[in-house]
Amino acid sequence: MITLEPVVRGTNGKNGHCSKTSKTLPIEELGLRLDALKAAGQRVVHCHGVFDLLHPGHIRHLQEAKRMGDLLVVTLTPDRYVNKGPHRPAFTETLRAEVLAALDMVDFVAINRWPTAVEAIHLLRPDIYVKGKDYQEATQDVTGGILLEAEAVASVGGRIQFTDDITFSSSNLINRYLPAFSPEVNEYLQQLRERYSADDIKGYLEELASLKVVVLGEAILDEYVYCEPLNKSGKETILAMRHLSGEMYAGGSLAVANHLADFCSSVELVSYVGNSNAHEDFMRANLRPNVKPFFFGKANSPTVLKRRYVDGYSLTKLFEVYEINDEPLAENEGSQLCAALEDRLADCDLAIVCDFGHGLITTPAIQLLQERAPFLAVNTQINAANLGFHTISKYSRADYVCIHEGELRLDYRNRKEDIRSLVANLSSQLECPTVMVTLGKRGSAVYRPDEDYVEGPALALRVVDRVGAGDAVFAITSLCASKGMPLDLIGFLGNVVGAQAVNIVGNSSSIDRPAVFKTIDSLLK
Repeated sequence: MITLEPVVRGTNGKNGHCSKTSKTLPIEELGLRLDALKAAGQRVVHCHGVFDLLHPGHIRHLQEAKRMGDLLVVTLTPDRYVNKGPHRPAFTETLRAEVLAALDMVDFVAINRWPTAVEAIHLLRPDIYVKGKDYQEATQDVTGGILLEAEAVASVGGRIQFTDDITFSSSNLINRYLPAFSPEVNEYLQQLRERYSADDIKGYLEELASLKVVVLGEAILDEYVYCEPLNKSGKETILAMRHLSGEMYAGGSLAVANHLADFCSSVELVSYVGNSNAHEDFMRANLRPNVKPFFFGKANSPTVLKRRYVDGYSLTKLFEVYEINDEPLAENEGSQLCAALEDRLADCDLAIVCDFGHGLITTPAIQLLQERAPFLAVNTQINAANLGFHTISKYSRADYVCIHEGELRLDYRNRKEDIRSLVANLSSQLECPTVMVTLGKRGSAVYRPDEDYVEGPALALRVVDRVGAGDAVFAITSLCASKGMPLDLIGFLGNVVGAQAVNIVGNSSSIDRPAVFKTIDSLLK
């Protein structure tokens, strides 16, 4: 029987069980409560999951789990760690906990504080940890979490058990009956489902694993200084702020290399560090393990740092300060750059050029890339330091270009013309067989001369921070384009990655393969 009641603290029921009004506890408090109950001889069974839209499959899973012991404890994945796509969870962690607490077979509920159940298992020390039959084949779990959970259970003296009853997909039910997207986006996703299964698309992504990539671009440090407003200065016409905290992230080409690292086997990064405020140790420490950097020095320069002052409450950016010398490389530095590229281009599958216009990429380096790269992917970005002076036209050839609509219109000095004709012109001008244009909240479009122009809507339902989102889209779609993926899939995957990226503050984390796979599963069910 399911009854919804207020979840408030109450008194214990008989035999060590909690009444319905005391089921939901902070996880640390629950750990202490279970220690006492286990000491009294109670056998603890633990289930963990998202439980976003409770359905009959969940009910039977929990009923079967309860029969394995005396107490059934359920822990929930918190909202911030639900990795089922930009439209999930459909219900907040508080509501999900309330519904579970209303079930008679559930004795305790707690909202987890970590991304996986491993820490919760160590804290709660269950006798039996129960998962559904879809986790019985560990190789099918793209996160690898089930193996870590099994190890955790064994380490506390428990065992893992799998239920074997009817299953449903919460994602399928939510997509069909509680859609988070507009009718237009739902129609787009339905058309995609008719052409591809989730396994089809994941199969395409699996093919990227063997790629060897060279990344060229300016290493940029993104520093966020969080503040809160005080008041207008007493004697100046400025707003005074109180410093709260600060964080630094690996951005620019460092972020691009990190995004790539979980999708392909080998990533080599070529960039410069300044001879003052180099931060080289920080950069090396914040690269993924399979990213191999080559940094050479640039004289009379700092490593590029972009310091953003941010309101700590709303995350609204107030202003930014650059530490930068964007003069071109000296001749000897340019020679060093070309030598490093020449060595690496001979043994790579594609070169990804993230050109931020801060003095790294010289004309000889461009010529070398255009002549030697097996597959050349290029992105040129406008920013406060290069606006009006830095466009894609500095290149005469590319195999793939990813560019924002505003950057394309700036290059052609054209604000009004249909974007399709501008994309076709760019493709012809650069002899570029695949061009992607990112369109902000309108999504993206991908063009090939022989396949026309394919648009896909944005999939983000909220935006935390746009910084670095374009880099993430460029990184993953470059791999896809190099493998000749269909246009609609390049666009879809770009929008999936973009939706994830705008929910990351700065470049505090990179796009990872398991999260992308989970999102694909969730969207296409």
